[in-house]
Amino acid sequence: MYEELSAAWLREIKETDLGRLPHDFYTRLASYMKDIKEENKMLDRKMIKATLLEHEMQNVRRMVEELTWARYRKIVRMASEGVKPSEDILAAEEVHLSAKILPIIDNYQAFVANLLLGQLSQIESPKTNQRVTLRFKKEIPSIIGADMQSYGPFMPEDVASVPIENARILVKQGLADPVQVT
Repeated sequence: MYEELSAAWLREIKETDLGRLPHDFYTRLASYMKDIKEENKMLDRKMIKATLLEHEMQNVRRMVEELTWARYRKIVRMASEGVKPSEDILAAEEVHLSAKILPIIDNYQAFVANLLLGQLSQIESPKTNQRVTLRFKKEIPSIIGADMQSYGPFMPEDVASVPIENARILVKQGLADPVQVT
C-alpha cells in the first residue's frame, strides 16, 4: 500500500489533471494506517522496527494530507469550471463528496451573476442531513453513510437511524424496514 500511496501522491503533486484512484483506495489506506498503528503499539520503543514504523507513519500522514488536499483543489477547480469529475477516476468517498460540491458552486455562481445584474437572490440554507430510523431484517456489515460517517455493523432486529439516502437503498434491497417513531 505504501508504494501505491506514494505513486498516487507523486502523480497528484506533479500533474495538473486529476489522477485515477481505485474505488477502494481510501478504505485500504485507512486499514493500512490502522495496521501500522497497531503493530507499532505492540513493539518495544527501543526496537529499530518501532522507529522505522514511526517514520513510515509520519511519511504516510504527510502524503495523505498532501494527496487529499491536491485532489480536493482539483475537484473544486473542475466543479467551478462546470466539469463533473468522472466517477471512474474517483475513490468511492470522493464520488459522494464531489456530488455535493457542484451544487454549492452553481449556487454561488448564480448569486454572483444576479448580484452583477443588481439583484440580490435568496440564499437557501443548506439542508440538514435527513435521517430515517430502520429495523434491520438481516445481518449487515458496517457501511459508510451518505454523510461519510460509519454505521453498523447491524444484526437482525437492531434499530438505528441512518441517512435517508442509505435508508432508501437498504429498504429497497429488503435488508431493513422503516420504523415509525411517534
